[in-house]
Amino acid sequence: MDTVQRYRTANPYEKAFGYCRALRKGPFIFVSGTTAVDLTTGQVAHPSSAYQQALKAFKEIVVAVESLGGNKADIVRVRMFVAQENDATEVARALKEEMGEVEPTATMILGAKFVSPDMCVEIEADAVVSL
Repeated sequence: MDTVQRYRTANPYEKAFGYCRALRKGPFIFVSGTTAVDLTTGQVAHPSSAYQQALKAFKEIVVAVESLGGNKADIVRVRMFVAQENDATEVARALKEEMGEVEPTATMILGAKFVSPDMCVEIEADAVVSL
């Protein structure tokens, strides 16, 4: 039976809502919806920039995957939830800058509402680690 490994951060929502940032079972890593919450202050970083928030989220996703024994190249799928339609291009730009060489499959959903009005984007990711 595969062991489950969990990765947690200081994001206050993880403890309040009862979930982990990422989980690995076998070669599969699943990263929870990741936003631009500053892990030292608990506040949303860059409240007026979907681009900056997306960059921060992608970086946090890579850290989560690496913490569970994977690497950036193992990321095979991302799902981006974006509050404002006019931010789609900037979130896509962040995807290309941070994950361009990986070229994961991707979905972008527009019109999302988040737990904080300062959140512009939330991103989930899945990775498959080569054994």
